[in-house]
Amino acid sequence: MSSLRAFRTAASALRNVTYSRPFSQQAVSRAMTRSFLVGPAVSARSFSVSSRAFGQGESDVELTSRLKEEIIYEKEAAAQVGEVPEFVQEFTSRGIWKIEEQPGHDEIAITRTFGNETIRVLFSIADIDAPQEAPELDEDGQPVESDDANAVFPIRCAITITKPDMGALSIDCVAEEGNFAIDNVSYYVDAKLATELTAEADWRRRGLYIGPQFDHLDVGVQEAFEKYLEERDIGPTLATFIPDYAEFREQKEYTKWLDNVHKFISA
Repeated sequence: MSSLRAFRTAASALRNVTYSRPFSQQAVSRAMTRSFLVGPAVSARSFSVSSRAFGQGESDVELTSRLKEEIIYEKEAAAQVGEVPEFVQEFTSRGIWKIEEQPGHDEIAITRTFGNETIRVLFSIADIDAPQEAPELDEDGQPVESDDANAVFPIRCAITITKPDMGALSIDCVAEEGNFAIDNVSYYVDAKLATELTAEADWRRRGLYIGPQFDHLDVGVQEAFEKYLEERDIGPTLATFIPDYAEFREQKEYTKWLDNVHKFISA
């Protein structure tokens, strides 16, 4: 379990809530979770102002107060793990992969070279907030707390392996529970077609044969592909890191979003 998730779990218990921020298949929406975390404290308060200090709406004060409480909670959680969590330091200290990202963007690329190959693993932190299966409810209609504290969201990944003048392999897969579940492996004669993230490239990829479903391949071929990827460090270590890092980055972007919205409403 990442240190960030461990802190959030402990903090939620101390605040007398029945479940924490959603993870994996038992996840519930962030909106529902946040209402449990901050709702009672806010509802017990009253607000009185002699004049509107900001905005034009009567609801602005309550909204900014709720946003401020959420910001405080998120920053307290982030402070416990530091600017660079230990699991990130351990991953980058291996010197194999390089993390490429831009603040405010939801896509992250992890890249490396292997011989004459350039390898990129692309994923999105948006998968953290993607709709999941509805949580199991008890007889009172409340979500049933899962015993699996280590459960995380599955994160979709696009892996490309390119060679000079030899095109590229494109592998669609899901990182979950320390493993990569491969959907299919495609080959592109033009490596740019496999790696470019433009609307034109996406349009050109449509209609191309992308290869069979991976689980339709001979078992021996599947196993050989998995060994091929593991030799390039595309295995359990990376499959464990990606969901944890997506969660960490999503929390940072969420806190920035709260700050920006709070400042806007308050102006």
